[in-house]
Amino acid sequence: MTDEKKSHSLKDKGIFFISKSFDNELAKDVVTWIFESNFDEKRNYDHLTLIINSGGGSVDAGFAIIDAIKGSALPVHTLGIGMIASMGLMTFLAGAKGHRALTPNTAIMSHQFWSINIGKQHELLAAQKEFDLLGNKITRHYKQTTGLNERQIKEILLPAHDVWLSAAEALDYGICDEIRIASS
Repeated sequence: MTDEKKSHSLKDKGIFFISKSFDNELAKDVVTWIFESNFDEKRNYDHLTLIINSGGGSVDAGFAIIDAIKGSALPVHTLGIGMIASMGLMTFLAGAKGHRALTPNTAIMSHQFWSINIGKQHELLAAQKEFDLLGNKITRHYKQTTGLNERQIKEILLPAHDVWLSAAEALDYGICDEIRIASS
């Protein structure tokens, strides 16, 4: 046995597993992991892998993670397992093109985002502007990551009802690049 300890930690191998709702605490953990990995000169991996099994959560937390993924010098591969929905799906899509994989039984759900606003007229007008900006940001993200045009996105991924897709359907729509077993 050598003096060096062999690590079995996922993070030590450049892997982070999300299996909870997106919130500010999760965003802090994932963004910190991405930044620290980029600056770690002792790392023994050439890319990061983000495994996602999440029903979604906070849009702001999700886009913080998406921005960190896009800004990472190390490519971030994404793997969807179990279920990826809402912000889980949006974050999955941010993975490096060609390296976004789903396991065969992954359930995918896309839907229009929702918000509850109560307030005075000027507060509701400001909330409407935020709502419009957010809707445009989500549509732009789908366009950039799937290759679908705006009409297709609204019909296929963002209609008035929740959309559930199989891994095979996700592949057809450009949501993933491959379907594979998680460990391969």
